[in-house]
Amino acid sequence: MTRYAVPPGGLPPQSQLLTGRAIFTEAYAVIPRGVQTDIVTSAFPHWSGARGWVLARPLSGFAETFSQTVMELAPGGGSDRPESDLRAEAVLFVTSGTLTLTLGEAVHEMAPGGYAYLPPGAGWRVKNRGGAPCSFHWIRKAYEVAEGVAPPAAFITSESQVAPEAMPDTDGAWATQRFVDTADMAHDMHVNIVTFQPGAVIPFAETHVMEHGLYVLQGKAVYRLNADWVEVEAGDFLWLRAFCPQACYAGGPEPFRYLLYKDVNRLPRL
Repeated sequence: MTRYAVPPGGLPPQSQLLTGRAIFTEAYAVIPRGVQTDIVTSAFPHWSGARGWVLARPLSGFAETFSQTVMELAPGGGSDRPESDLRAEAVLFVTSGTLTLTLGEAVHEMAPGGYAYLPPGAGWRVKNRGGAPCSFHWIRKAYEVAEGVAPPAAFITSESQVAPEAMPDTDGAWATQRFVDTADMAHDMHVNIVTFQPGAVIPFAETHVMEHGLYVLQGKAVYRLNADWVEVEAGDFLWLRAFCPQACYAGGPEPFRYLLYKDVNRLPRL
């Protein structure tokens, strides 16, 4: 069964030990689900009935290309002016409840697993018209124009509409659901879902120029980050700067799945 983690909110009891799994280094950060509490949420201008866990933002010397926020809307909450930066493109990925997305004259009801790409200046709006809270990821990037390449158009789909593509020689144990064609140069970021079956691995230390935001949707694993092995589980967020070595072993009785951001398809700025 497909499941998606959400921040737990609340506050740990006074009796809880301080020891935890949160890590911040020069190469990566791990923000465990247990530290995504009520006291670290943010409110934003032009939103009502809303709060967000800001998991990543551009930070000089670290991951510099994107921000990632888990938004929670109470019933009736939303925004008619969610984005104030005309350069910003976005991906929305729904993890609980029902999100109403209005794009131009079109209205889309997005259930868990719903995915929307919104180009700069799209003029989108969102509202929770249901009777229960709604949660979704809001990933933002300043779109990098490429000469002679038209910007991408908006689209709305869902995970259930995107077939997994098995990685070579893995017999489906490691697969990626790609929402954008990798050959489409209009897109300068990809937000995909990666799935490992229990026991599957990344069998080498990936080391590359792309930055990553990695939110664990389901399951657990041991993840290699730079020189360290760390345990991660559903609801954890991993933030990787460029060239941070990375690999993993998937463990537990269920698939290990995560939402993955990376910057792509542009020459490095000099």
